[in-house]
Amino acid sequence: MNEPLSVLTFNIGNPSRRRAERQLAWLTSRPEHILVLTETADSQGCAFLAERFTAAGYSVTFPQPEPGERGVMIVHRLPTAHAKTFKIGYLPCRAVASSVETAETPLEVIGLYVPSRDASPAKTERKRRFLEECRTAIPLAGPETRRVVIGDFNLLEPDHQPRYPFFRPFEYDFYRWLCEAGHRDAFRLLHPAVSEYSWVGRTGDGYRYDHAFVSAKLADKTTGCQYVHESRTQMRLTDHSALSLELALLTAPPLLTSDPTAPPEPDTLF
Repeated sequence: MNEPLSVLTFNIGNPSRRRAERQLAWLTSRPEHILVLTETADSQGCAFLAERFTAAGYSVTFPQPEPGERGVMIVHRLPTAHAKTFKIGYLPCRAVASSVETAETPLEVIGLYVPSRDASPAKTERKRRFLEECRTAIPLAGPETRRVVIGDFNLLEPDHQPRYPFFRPFEYDFYRWLCEAGHRDAFRLLHPAVSEYSWVGRTGDGYRYDHAFVSAKLADKTTGCQYVHESRTQMRLTDHSALSLELALLTAPPLLTSDPTAPPEPDTLF
């Protein structure tokens, strides 16, 4: 049966194999059709997640990052649509796209894991260059574009409260550029004045790092957008809250999938 389409972004924090097993159980229990997992790596935990979802019949897009690097994995239980190739030239595993079939035209999903930084010139330039690559590669959203740009952006909205002096103008400028390029902050569409955070530091300071942007075509179809704090506060699966997005788009018939938490069948001789 067709139902409204939903997307979850979740920073998995490059989990160990044991923590990945707990994350898999939680992700499998979630109702969202599309999972955008950030802070992936070429590691046993991330390979376990990709292998289990693939074996269960899900569509998995997971370009493996180079050793020491991080990236994005997109997993969904809806058919994959044909789409133009999306790729950036710098830190390409941190910007991953998939096109998902719906009951109407396909939905483009772009998952981002923007580099974090400290005050060092090298890390600052690394983040600046990645954001510039994204601005070049992500097309402007036209009046018929159906797109979601979602993930851990490691940056804040310009009016974020509290205000932190650490952030630079180029970081706020990327948020503004997404809006100018035809996208809307889905959380702010529905919660224009709420202060809510997806990551909280040791001193208790909150940051809304994880975002979901929708193209203008989808603004009036955005029916839900909320942070799921249990992943961080109760289950301690990672240090980030997840973010769930619901769109009034009817899904295509789902893929035939099985339970990813079930151990794979052993090979037999017959």
